[in-house]
Amino acid sequence: MMLGPDKRAIVCRTEDGFVEKVTPVKPVKDRFFLWRLPFFRGIAGFFSAMVNGVKAISFSADQLPEDMQEQPGKLDLWIERHFSDETAQKIIIGIAVVLGIALSLLLFLLLPTVIVGFIPGLKESFYWRTLVEGIVKIAIFFVYLLLCSRLKDMKRLFAYHGAEHKTIFCYEKGLPLTVENVRPQGKLHPRCGTSFIFVVLIISIFTGSFIHVSDTIARTGLKLLILPVIVGVSYEINRWVGRHDNVLSSILSWPGKQMQRITTNEPDDGMIECAIRALELVIPEEAGSDKW
Repeated sequence: MMLGPDKRAIVCRTEDGFVEKVTPVKPVKDRFFLWRLPFFRGIAGFFSAMVNGVKAISFSADQLPEDMQEQPGKLDLWIERHFSDETAQKIIIGIAVVLGIALSLLLFLLLPTVIVGFIPGLKESFYWRTLVEGIVKIAIFFVYLLLCSRLKDMKRLFAYHGAEHKTIFCYEKGLPLTVENVRPQGKLHPRCGTSFIFVVLIISIFTGSFIHVSDTIARTGLKLLILPVIVGVSYEINRWVGRHDNVLSSILSWPGKQMQRITTNEPDDGMIECAIRALELVIPEEAGSDKW
């Protein structure tokens, strides 16, 4: 999936060639003036990316041969029976997004807080507790990515992720979009979602030091309340890093890039061709209108 200033493209590679889906995009910032402002635009962008990511995966799954597609569950069948196709799809995607966010909150917010809450001597030492919670968060995130990278389907997904990064690098350098030009490009990009999530974790460690509450449930609730602030600040940091190339931006982007070593694999030529086609479909007619 590639996103341009006015179009979004999803390209899937099948036995019969590429299957393409291009939809016009109305940027979130144009829907409500608040989403144009720093900090708020990061919150809107985060949820927009979640929804569109689920839509892209759903579209990709639909391209599989029927004998390889998963049979819909009971909930999906009930929704499809009681709602129109368009409404049913929106409901199913909404449920998937909610479940995805809930799983993230469980793993990276609730679980570290609960684990550290059982460690004697840390309950009242808020700064040390925040530090240990942060270490546990990063450890869980690392193990989670590592386990995902061992799955066969995820290895292919991460290879397509690598193709996406390489193709964007090629385009940003002004080179013709060919397999030969894309292949030698780097696969670690400063604007990657993996880097964004890692920044969220780091910022959450910093903000957690200001929550001087020992009760685990109350502490978790307060962290949940300030999560939009963390997302907004993390987006602005990631945005700044993606637009600058200096010593400070290199330092800030380095940890996230190391995590990308897990979430990006070297793609084959077919994957690169798929990424090139997706990018070609969203390149704007007006040069420079897609500047980050």
